[in-house]
Amino acid sequence: MVHIATHGAGDQFVGVREVAEAVDAPEAFTAKILQKLSRSGLLNSVKGPGGGFSISQEAIRKVHLIDIVEVIDGKQAFEGCVLGLPNCGDENPCPLHDQYVTVRTGLRSMLSKTSLKDMVSGIRSGETHLRVPLKYALSPGTGTVTLHHTTKAPLGRLC
Repeated sequence: MVHIATHGAGDQFVGVREVAEAVDAPEAFTAKILQKLSRSGLLNSVKGPGGGFSISQEAIRKVHLIDIVEVIDGKQAFEGCVLGLPNCGDENPCPLHDQYVTVRTGLRSMLSKTSLKDMVSGIRSGETHLRVPLKYALSPGTGTVTLHHTTKAPLGRLC
């Protein structure tokens, strides 16, 4: 949704392929997520040539990250045991129960306070990003690939 909010606000539509490439996710998976968000009313969608997904300026202001998480994962994302134990709770805690309650409460609070507008503002101002741009350098003769952040020193090697 953040990519759509930065590139498809108002009457500009962003296609599934563009979103999938932007977030480096499989297109079929991205399509299912976007359909869920559209069915929930968080996104607008138009089928056919020139269609895709968009979001209104009003929704960018009003939608918070908690709304998005709950549409995709449901409210159970903030309930239940971190280890998946069916009987875990305050009366019968698992070894991580107390720590996870604290983490879950903090996460829910952060997601509730952070709007899509906050995310978009940070990206547009350049203060935050969704992806670290990388360039690859192949060392001739060695077959070694080196990853470089576009503005910094090498991050590491592959192969």
